[in-house]
Amino acid sequence: MPNRLRDARSPYLLQHADNPVDWQEWGDEAFAEAHRRDVPVLLSVGYAACHWCHVMAHESFEDEEIAAYLNAHFVAVKVDREERPDVDAVYMESVQALTGQGGWPMTAFLTPDGKPFYAGTYFPPQPRHGLPSFGQLLRAVDEAWTQRRGDVTESADRIGAALQGASGMGAGAGAPGADRLTAAAGRLAAEFDPEAGGFGGAPKFPPSMVLEFLLRHHARTGDERALEMVVTTCDRMARGGLYDQLGGGFARYSVDAEWVVPHFEKMLYDNALLLRVYAHLWRATGSALAERVVRETAGFLLRELRTAEGGFASSLDADSAPVVGAAPVEGAFYVWTPAQLREVLGADDGQWAAALLGVTDDGTFEHGASTLRLLGDPDAARWERVRRQLFDARLPRPAPGRDDKVVAAWNGLAIAALAEAGALFDEPSWVSAAVDCADLLVRLHLDEHGRLRRVSRDGVVGAPAGVLEDYADVAEGFLTLVAVTGDPVWLSFAEQLLDVVLARFADPAGGFFDTGSDVTDVRLAGLRRPQDPTDNATPSGWSAAAGALLGFAAYTGSERHRSAAGEALSIYDALAARAPRFAGWGLAVAEAWLAGPVEVAVAGAADDPRTAALHGVALRSGSPGAVVVAGDPADPASAAVPLLRDRVLVAGAPAAYVCRGFVCALPTTDPDQLAAQLAAPPA
Repeated sequence: MPNRLRDARSPYLLQHADNPVDWQEWGDEAFAEAHRRDVPVLLSVGYAACHWCHVMAHESFEDEEIAAYLNAHFVAVKVDREERPDVDAVYMESVQALTGQGGWPMTAFLTPDGKPFYAGTYFPPQPRHGLPSFGQLLRAVDEAWTQRRGDVTESADRIGAALQGASGMGAGAGAPGADRLTAAAGRLAAEFDPEAGGFGGAPKFPPSMVLEFLLRHHARTGDERALEMVVTTCDRMARGGLYDQLGGGFARYSVDAEWVVPHFEKMLYDNALLLRVYAHLWRATGSALAERVVRETAGFLLRELRTAEGGFASSLDADSAPVVGAAPVEGAFYVWTPAQLREVLGADDGQWAAALLGVTDDGTFEHGASTLRLLGDPDAARWERVRRQLFDARLPRPAPGRDDKVVAAWNGLAIAALAEAGALFDEPSWVSAAVDCADLLVRLHLDEHGRLRRVSRDGVVGAPAGVLEDYADVAEGFLTLVAVTGDPVWLSFAEQLLDVVLARFADPAGGFFDTGSDVTDVRLAGLRRPQDPTDNATPSGWSAAAGALLGFAAYTGSERHRSAAGEALSIYDALAARAPRFAGWGLAVAEAWLAGPVEVAVAGAADDPRTAALHGVALRSGSPGAVVVAGDPADPASAAVPLLRDRVLVAGAPAAYVCRGFVCALPTTDPDQLAAQLAAPPA
């Protein structure tokens, strides 16, 4: 019989709607029941593509005996961390404080007031590796709650005080200067893996935001070491098992340091961020590998993650069944044996493909199967034929599940990536897809007051309010559409979002909170208001807001927005010195700050090829954070973008104006001269 998750919108919550556990969603009703029954709350947090979340669900939450005990002694609350990152952030801090590490599924025990008193991650069905069984844990917590309530209360108060003490990040004296950014690049070089690329050891995550910083740092300074770190990392990731050699797109991370075996879930945010990184690498180097990855990853996004409404789904699961009717197995959709290759390709091509793709008799993964890696540079025609045969042969396999909810922030990242890549690679269908996605966010997620809802599904918007990363990443996507399409409506929508950021998310002590002042959950507020400037799998809301504010100021000349960006960047001065690996986007925005950023206005008719030539040169500039807009001086709508106002043709020809702080060099009608102006260092 379905539990109280049966009416949830989240695919992750719906995965648990038939559990014998009487799950319910986070909210007043659950905590009121805990007060009324005088029992703790069991909070379980995960997400649809999480492998170990599925494991714990099958082992424990589907067990009738465990469920009966849990229902009798606790109120069970299930949270999708992708819907409620604020809940996840606060309670994950308690997990990390108690265990020294974090992860999902997150398992926390709370008082009826929402204070955590014990927390961990995965618990097995039987004791192993020093962990109690989940059943033992439930009984121990119940015994402590009923027999030693004072100890429980003391623990909750102690953890709550620690969480409150973590509030108030504040800010430093100013944005990182040139010396600090150079030192950050040097520290990254010291942590760089010169053989496999990336930073540190296993597990290894794609360092998307750090790569963006290094590309911008190279563009501003000419530091070849910074570019080499990007080239090596992008090459190794794209040749490894992390990358889907047949269908395009990247898995979430590699369990080893050489990118051989991924954790197979595919996330929208990773693929949006990496699509943009590889497009920028191609812009800097002309790399054929980067172009291939861009084209294949854009194809993956449009083919497998695009929703019927025009948005992009959150993820594909790590698990799928090896055959129809079998239990799901991690990676089953993606791995191969030599025999399977020969069956599809024949003996000759099968042997060739096995050598090229690293498919061995012993296997590189589990049960004698191998992930696919591109170990050489094959004949292009033969590889494309073989790749297509294998891709088609893989299609009948049971596909990984798809979490089809649309998350505003991650769709903002996808808009920026597809729009920019579409412009760089002359793929108008990618730009159209980005515009369609932006239209969906405006139509469904954005209300008349400029307030965002975080998620939607099947064209129905969900209840959770947008958090800072939603506002900032969507604003970034809209500003990219200004650059690519010239449509001023996107500048207006970005302004709405950033006005809410300044009014509702700003911290008087400096920087930003992750939740709006009027939507912070009352239980979380009693612990701490979430706030974190460091990057995780995506840019932090703080750094993303700084970037969007800086870009908006460059389009409009708004000192208010520029000053707010500068104040937000001040915390990255300290992070640049201590932890640049976890501040990549903040450092990338700081590079834009030092570069100006450059502002390029192209005045000319849209159907004039000379306008397109100038616009293309401007978009291909690697100047950090450069803002670009093209418009027809004869069109009154162009005046809606302040950077375009009063920009006129020169001797009847389209002209480009290169500016910093709205102070412009002499306009040029020559694409080569424009390229030279954009390559010149700031005065």
